[in-house]
Amino acid sequence: MRVAILGCGYVGLQLARQLVVDGHDVWGVRRSEAGLDAVADTGAEAVRADVTDEASLAAIPDVDHVVFAASSGGRGADAARTIFVDGLRTAIDHFTARDDPPERLVYTSSTGVYGDHDGAFVDESTPLDPTTDKTRVLAEAERVAREYAAERGLDGTVARFAGLYGPDRYRLERYLDGPVTEGYLNMVHRDDAAGTVAYLLETDRARDDTVLVVDDEPVSKHEFADWLADECGVPRPEKRTKQERLDAGDLSEAARRRILTSKRCSNDYLHELGYEFIHPTYQSGYRAAIDAFRANRS
Repeated sequence: MRVAILGCGYVGLQLARQLVVDGHDVWGVRRSEAGLDAVADTGAEAVRADVTDEASLAAIPDVDHVVFAASSGGRGADAARTIFVDGLRTAIDHFTARDDPPERLVYTSSTGVYGDHDGAFVDESTPLDPTTDKTRVLAEAERVAREYAAERGLDGTVARFAGLYGPDRYRLERYLDGPVTEGYLNMVHRDDAAGTVAYLLETDRARDDTVLVVDDEPVSKHEFADWLADECGVPRPEKRTKQERLDAGDLSEAARRRILTSKRCSNDYLHELGYEFIHPTYQSGYRAAIDAFRANRS
């Protein structure tokens, strides 16, 4: 299997490692020189190209599958549109115009597209209701990955990631120091985010479909913060209600909408597809960070 990973960053690097170990040919694509060494360290071939520059994509050889995991760098909706909508269209146009086009596209999206469901469970059948300009862009990008790609003969899969965590992204201080605002956390460890994409490619499952990529246990932020503090051996943090956080009056409109957005994400379909989690819950996924925290304090 020959795979190009466009945007070979946090999840993409782990995906490259796994695919290389499994014996596949992988090209990891970054838009700047910085980071190409990290791609090479995975065993993949490092390629400099930019999804917004179609000419640069010619540096990528013909592949069986394209994974679009590019990042907008945490910037706003305009930057997100440039990468996730315009860049995705550019990549689809480029690869489907080749004499030997790929069979399949996997686009990595976000559970932010669901909007608010007042703490109720959501799954792949739940209608999308994004509440911010950026999440509306992400919902549009999903349509590009499924519908626009299909019009050009490319099977598109949307892997809709919950909140990513793992090495370099445990963010313990956010919950240990507090205050922690109420709400739900829907999480997936980086290794399972990458593992899911690898699994879908290797088993040829969920073509022209959407898969919610989240672990087995959505958890309230207050419960998670208390568990984490107990495991780390520190006092439990201060808690806030949503209303108390809103009344502070220091939130941007986008941050305010995020606080008012509440849902729990179901991974029943991912289990039906047969994926076996490395870290089924946060109790497993955070163990390495907790052990390191306690070791540094001793």
